[in-house]
Amino acid sequence: MKIIYAPLLFSFLICLNFNAQAQKGWINLFNGKDLKDWNIKISKHNYRENYANTFRVENGLIKVSYDGYQGFDQQYGHIFYKKPFSAYLLKVTYRFVGNQAKGGEGWALRNSGAMLHCQDPATMLKNQDFPISIEAQILGGDGEHLRHTSNVCTPGTLINYQGKLFTDHCLDSKSKTYSGDQWVTAEFLVLGDSVIKHIINKEVVLEYTKPKIGGDNVSNYDPKIKIDGTPLKSGYISLQSESHPIEFKTVKLFDLKPYLKNKTKLDQVVNQLLEK
Repeated sequence: MKIIYAPLLFSFLICLNFNAQAQKGWINLFNGKDLKDWNIKISKHNYRENYANTFRVENGLIKVSYDGYQGFDQQYGHIFYKKPFSAYLLKVTYRFVGNQAKGGEGWALRNSGAMLHCQDPATMLKNQDFPISIEAQILGGDGEHLRHTSNVCTPGTLINYQGKLFTDHCLDSKSKTYSGDQWVTAEFLVLGDSVIKHIINKEVVLEYTKPKIGGDNVSNYDPKIKIDGTPLKSGYISLQSESHPIEFKTVKLFDLKPYLKNKTKLDQVVNQLLEK
């Protein structure tokens, strides 16, 4: 009997081991208290200047607010985690609140994003609008139109979709529309410059490959930084301010870089993570 069930026991123990690894490996990028691990860059302002207290922590939430603005005036902002990553699962829980800032673009209504593989924020020029990056776009419903969330946009970058180079700026996911001020959890699986998957409620709603620097849709950048054709193997993570107030209560990451050399183990860990 022991011999018959030993393989099952061994498999069970392996499963427990991977489950324990999945539980332990999460890094809370947001500590729930302050923004000490984050750096801010807002267009038309100097690096690390938190203009009008755009990014703040209140009641355990990162809040993106515009109550100190006279008008938005294309002052697009981003708050960057302090260190880059190459392979990871990023999880953010967000909700849109309130009204759009005066002067915000029509397309920016209930619009934000988690920027992946960003350039170093210290290399952004004062008037640069967006970091060169892959934007995991976050959209909220407007009460009237179908508005998928977890789309992808490409400021200064290019991707491959379904085996072909995708050159338009944005590509919609197949997610449903999330309206009102409900909390939504989005996950983004990023494996270097190979594959990126957008996940809502454990469903992959968008998948693309081979992110690299290229194309347009970014302004006032340093040309020494934008070297077209460069594969995006790693980069910083940032959250956007695009004129509509938004709150984040969870921003955490599981670093998958240690598992990249063992595909079997990588797949096992990722499967464990996505089952939770």
